[in-house]
Amino acid sequence: MTLRAGVSCGLIAALWLGLVTLAPAHPLDPALLELRELPDGEVSVLWRVPRSAPASVPLRPLLPAHCALRSEPSPADDVGPHVTYRWRVACGERGLVGQRVGVDGLHERGTEALLRIQLGDGRAIQAVLRAHQSTIDVPARPGRLDVVRDYVRLGLEHILTGLDHLLFVLGLVLLVRGRRRLLWTITAFTAGHSVTLSLAVLGWIRVPPAPVEALIAVTILVVAVELTREPAGREGWMRRAPWLMAFVFGLLHGLGFAGALVQVGLPAGEIPLALLSFNVGIEAGQLLFVAVVIVGRAAVRALPGRWLQAAGARVPAYAIGSLAAFWVIDRVRAIFW
Repeated sequence: MTLRAGVSCGLIAALWLGLVTLAPAHPLDPALLELRELPDGEVSVLWRVPRSAPASVPLRPLLPAHCALRSEPSPADDVGPHVTYRWRVACGERGLVGQRVGVDGLHERGTEALLRIQLGDGRAIQAVLRAHQSTIDVPARPGRLDVVRDYVRLGLEHILTGLDHLLFVLGLVLLVRGRRRLLWTITAFTAGHSVTLSLAVLGWIRVPPAPVEALIAVTILVVAVELTREPAGREGWMRRAPWLMAFVFGLLHGLGFAGALVQVGLPAGEIPLALLSFNVGIEAGQLLFVAVVIVGRAAVRALPGRWLQAAGARVPAYAIGSLAAFWVIDRVRAIFW
């Protein structure tokens, strides 16, 4: 093996191993605090935490001080990746409006929590609690700007922490030539996942998540295989019509995006705004990632050696394909075992 070949293989192996360590493609797995006001002045509390949460830094719901405990927290569901507890507190006539609620321990854990509140008059409030804002004062009616801010941020964070979606976008950037053509391709991908995301979140279509995740991995593998093919004569349909491929595969990715949004839910009365804001966040994250990739590719092309340029073109394709193949095997296995 020549020195150049050895270095190239070493780069591929290092990048592949680094990506495999990030293989859980959707780290978004927040705790959930759900409060529901009842007609008798009591509040039903649901508290769900990931089973993987470290016991050394526990998360704890923060409820208004005037709310008295009516029943002890008891496990309602101790099966699966989460543990769910339910109990009741009495908040009297003061209720929850104007009171501060939240989750303690987010700063120490560096994680997030979802908050859902169902007020006695039927209005719903949704919020994403973070380390720097672990509590909220329950408003009588959530502001539209609050909805936009929370759901744009949620979409942005989801795409930037979803390694599988990012690798698919990376494959598109490497596959498509011409910035205008690339822009149309990314837009087609956004249009595709927006359709199925909306349908799934609104409950109009229901697809088990395990097959969806496996098929998403297949889409990444297909793009990676296309990247490794040497152009011979007439280009294949994926290179001639990348926007069509991006739209079709985007339909599958949209079902994956829906998982995060279903966990959070949509605020009553602001459903279209929340959906639009979430999609805007995803699109902003995609464009930011594309810009970084374009800058990185330009830097690689400026390298002095041809073999370094060749490695820079080949390493991403084989790294994407290797990780996608790993995901396909792992996620298909999860369907049957």
